[in-house]
Amino acid sequence: MAPILLNCAGKEDEDYIKPQLHVKNPHLDSMEEDILYHFSLGTKTHNLPEMFGDVKFVCVGGSGNRMRAFAKFMHQELGLPGNTDEITDICEGTDRFSMYKVGPVLSISHGMGVPSISIMLHEMIKLLHHAGCHDVNLFRLGTSGGIGISPGTVVITDKAVDCFFRPQFEQVILGKVVIRSTELDADLAKELSQYASEMPELPTFIGNTMCTSDFYEGQGRLDGALCSFSTEEKVEYLRKAYNAGVRNIEMESTVFAAMCHMCNLKAAVVCVTLLNRFDGDQISTPHEVLTEYQQRPQNLVAQFIKKRLGLIV
Repeated sequence: MAPILLNCAGKEDEDYIKPQLHVKNPHLDSMEEDILYHFSLGTKTHNLPEMFGDVKFVCVGGSGNRMRAFAKFMHQELGLPGNTDEITDICEGTDRFSMYKVGPVLSISHGMGVPSISIMLHEMIKLLHHAGCHDVNLFRLGTSGGIGISPGTVVITDKAVDCFFRPQFEQVILGKVVIRSTELDADLAKELSQYASEMPELPTFIGNTMCTSDFYEGQGRLDGALCSFSTEEKVEYLRKAYNAGVRNIEMESTVFAAMCHMCNLKAAVVCVTLLNRFDGDQISTPHEVLTEYQQRPQNLVAQFIKKRLGLIV
């Protein structure tokens, strides 16, 4: 018997095949207007197909300043006309997120942690849907703590796992625990890895990324305001994570992977490590070195975009 799947209306359908849609919410069709509140955009107040219909690449990261810098960087990499100082924040009507568009590339901040990026993803996916975008690749660019690898290493995520090292994302919906797969696009990760191999200055590793809901105790840090475990317990947990294939820790990958997978969007997580957590919890690397580290995921994704656009062979 074929497996029973739930379609977007929540009904059982043995023959249901996922359509190539960017949203899985049948209620949107009955809405007179969809207000993307945290973007300060709407389907009536803005011509979303005209504004965003040509988007092919969406790059998201925690910091608004970092994503503005990435937009300026991509403007130069793509050889677009005009002054980069003229790039404006499309979401300037709100202080929640920042969004910049340069050619077919959309650069968006998502804040820190699962709740923040989840809000952004809901509205970003609906934006792509309303704009009629297709064949879009999504990338989360970020920083992370490494496990057993050198600072400055770029980790291309194989599986996004939770704090129990499971490739899944749990969310409570209407009082029920809903579990979603965190499967990422394997071909996209492989392609990124191939391009990284052509960039000798870019140390890269494909491994599992662990997503936690807390920066301090949740990641086994000893330097928070609270700490309920010993140094030995911390090291033991990190060893278990390493043995499970985890090579870095951050706070957004599972929901990013789960939502993109649910909406049939090809996605990848590309994060640079700022330290090896086996060596400590606090970052003492000079600022200029950290700045160069943070540029590494951007350099790799820029290489991917330029190759996809045929700007380089």
